Amino acid sequence: MLRTLDFIFFGWIVNLFYPEYYRPKYGYQRYYILVFQYLIPQKLFRLNPKVKWPVHFTSKVMAEENIKKGILCDPGDNLNNYIQANNGILFGSNIELGPGVSIISANHASNNLRKHKDAKPIHIGNNVWIGANTTILPEVKIGNNVIIGANSLVNKNIPDNSIAVGNPCKVIKEKEPYKEDFSKIIFNKKVPKKFFDFK
Repeated sequence: MLRTLDFIFFGWIVNLFYPEYYRPKYGYQRYYILVFQYLIPQKLFRLNPKVKWPVHFTSKVMAEENIKKGILCDPGDNLNNYIQANNGILFGSNIELGPGVSIISANHASNNLRKHKDAKPIHIGNNVWIGANTTILPEVKIGNNVIIGANSLVNKNIPDNSIAVGNPCKVIKEKEPYKEDFSKIIFNKKVPKKFFDFK
């Protein structure tokens, strides 16, 4: 009953202000928490105001217009995330970032610190968990069904179905297939067809 009232009173506000927020309707995050801890700091106090999904007030998302993302993925929604997308970041679906994760798509030029170097976008696949205090550097590709251990530095590509850790990050073993049945999730709003078929 309480979760239904929470959705009735606060869910419509969340869906209105966050057009790219797709999560389970119930059981993920209370809507009143999203309003008071995310939406008000973003929209009223202008912390990451242009981002179309919830970003925690301790996190920073830069060049959000260069981010493309799937569902069950809200870059910057955890504590102290730093997402810099000057050269673009492509997130798949069902991605979770631990606290303190940094994703940096552009380095500064060594001969001009006010200029960023051009690089290929970062790609992060589907069903990816990135552990706390991990840093992902420009041009990296992380495959589908991957776990990156906490405190890792990802400076090279990580293949599908991997568990990788360390500084620099290295694959330590193969990961079992991801088994969650997404067809059973009741979402907070209608999900666009383009997101239906991810594995």
